[in-house]
Amino acid sequence: MSQANAVTVTSNPAASWQPLCRRQDLVANSGVVAWFAGAQIALFHLPQAQGGEQVYAIHNRDPQSGANVIGRGIVGQLNGAVVVASPLYKQHFRLEDGHCLEQPEQSLKVWPARIKGDQVEILAVGTNAAAN
Repeated sequence: MSQANAVTVTSNPAASWQPLCRRQDLVANSGVVAWFAGAQIALFHLPQAQGGEQVYAIHNRDPQSGANVIGRGIVGQLNGAVVVASPLYKQHFRLEDGHCLEQPEQSLKVWPARIKGDQVEILAVGTNAAAN
């Protein structure tokens, strides 16, 4: 089982792992987008990540342009962090926490994500998944 952005679930009984897509839907070292509770979520699968296979779930909407394009961004490393570069304005967002390296006032919502068997799951709290 792979897991990124691990959190303790015991502090929030409303949080639960929700299936988002199948493992076969992921593209290694690239992004795919899924719809969940009114939000487009970009999933990035890094099978050769340091520390083992990782999957990250981050909001697909670029905060600078308002376009849903983050899932088409290029994944890389910058300043020791795994990032995705927005395809429009090229700002870099850390996949771990969604913070923008160039513009700290900008960030993207992230969801804890994991691969469990054939399912890709995110940790969802209630139904307000699109809240930032």
